[in-house]
Amino acid sequence: MVVKRLLISCLLIYKSLLLASVSAQDAVNPHYAQLLNYSMLFYEAQRSGKLPENNRIPWRKDSALTDGFDNNVSLTEGYFDAGNYLKFTVPLSHAISLLSWGAAEWFDSYQRTNLVEDLRGTIKWGTDWLIKAHPEPNVLFVQVGGGEIDNAYWGPDTGIPLPRPSYMVNSSAPGTDAAALTSAALSSASYLFKNYLNDTAYADELLSHAISLMDFAETAKPWKPYSQSVPAAVDYYNTNRYQSQLLFGSLWLNKATGNNTYLEKANAYYDMFRGELFYGITDWSDQTGAAFVLGASLNATKYKQLATDYLDRVLDTTSQDSICNYTYGGLFYCQGYSYSNSVMPPLNTALLIGFMKKSFPETGSNYTDFIKNQMNYILGDNHMNTPYIVGVHKNSPRNPHHAAASGGTDLKKINESPKEMAHTLYGAIVGGPDYYDNFYDIRNDYRQTEVALDYNAPYQSLLAYQISIGASDPPYVNITQDRPNILSGDNSFAGWKIAVIVVSILLALVLVALAFWWRKRKQRKNDANKGVFVDNSKELDEAYVGSQTVRV
Repeated sequence: MVVKRLLISCLLIYKSLLLASVSAQDAVNPHYAQLLNYSMLFYEAQRSGKLPENNRIPWRKDSALTDGFDNNVSLTEGYFDAGNYLKFTVPLSHAISLLSWGAAEWFDSYQRTNLVEDLRGTIKWGTDWLIKAHPEPNVLFVQVGGGEIDNAYWGPDTGIPLPRPSYMVNSSAPGTDAAALTSAALSSASYLFKNYLNDTAYADELLSHAISLMDFAETAKPWKPYSQSVPAAVDYYNTNRYQSQLLFGSLWLNKATGNNTYLEKANAYYDMFRGELFYGITDWSDQTGAAFVLGASLNATKYKQLATDYLDRVLDTTSQDSICNYTYGGLFYCQGYSYSNSVMPPLNTALLIGFMKKSFPETGSNYTDFIKNQMNYILGDNHMNTPYIVGVHKNSPRNPHHAAASGGTDLKKINESPKEMAHTLYGAIVGGPDYYDNFYDIRNDYRQTEVALDYNAPYQSLLAYQISIGASDPPYVNITQDRPNILSGDNSFAGWKIAVIVVSILLALVLVALAFWWRKRKQRKNDANKGVFVDNSKELDEAYVGSQTVRV
């Protein structure tokens, strides 16, 4: 064990030296090169199944070796979705599509940092599992593990509780969105492996499954979101639409095959669904914006203006209809999205802008400034002096919500046992700060400290973009101050302090009202004892009229 750890440490040191030497030769920023390497280390830390000999995460062990056996299939390997041990097809497929797309657009960044083979391993570990999850033409497994069982466990990967049921969609229980999105993931990976990773045979295998899955998505009726067929997913990755996934999947098949039949099909889907598409933030649940941006690169006549209008609509924070604005510190913050993971709306939106910039270099600086500003915020240019990436700076998050890395075994004492994480989850991006730009770094606060496959996907592709454009040092490089200890009161007007002040004022008002009521009651009692009649009818009438006005 000691020898293995030494070998792995040597490998990491060698990789760092290699990155540094490459940086000197090709003017690659060494900090962004390290961030790109670390992001793929995070994906390695999420691996399930029997780990390969070149595993770089010594504290991760073989795990979940009987996944799928309840349905007589093998669903071992693949990636654990987040900080626990569930597997989900939908967020994985979304992540693979963004990783593959970004790698294809900025492949030079992986070449210049000597990370091409790491990229290959990152994508393939996910796509191999997606192939396993599609054992028959009209069957797709969409989840492994039950939420109630898994979320009641906090411990190492060697003790993952059983049973771990597997859930599927099929012809009689369709999952249109899941099948179409998985098709998009495999098509995008096929495009990457064929055109950049020089593996035509594997690209063909991926494409075969992608075509089959799109056929399944289209022919299994009625069309409906997968979570309507798999109730176990409702509390975790609940979806309520499928239109954007059919569009996105068809466009990726067009890009991967060059067959314009798929482009014509995508155009027909857009015309069919144009009134039903959701113009919200792109994420695992909806790919409308991503589809428009991808479509613009394939058919500018039809999709370029749609993509531009989509981005303008999302970025317009002055409109009455806007759901997004900026925090005081400058983070792009969107209602309905940012509360549970505030770094995701800016990352997903910035990545789409990066794709538009690659396809249309004339894209305005107002767009590209958004990428720079949001990446800088996430990498340390914020009042917490915190890069929201684990393991890159003294102010990095120290308590990501991650069972295996924590070293703990007591769910009831998740924050205290152990006090410090047993292992560093290098490269993981956490959920991020609140609307007041405050970050508390508490292990059980999943909104701020959760990590997930789909969190790192847009972030990693944006790192490739940053390397490609020759971005200057990320802000954390020059940060020497400690993170403000807002739990101890170093931050004068933190959100929690404002809440305490408001509650205190309300309590004071209640006490004043009670004192006034007691005084009136005492006065009335004295008046009654003296034989004085008190007429309250006018007050009661006014109260009644007022209450009716409120109801109206």
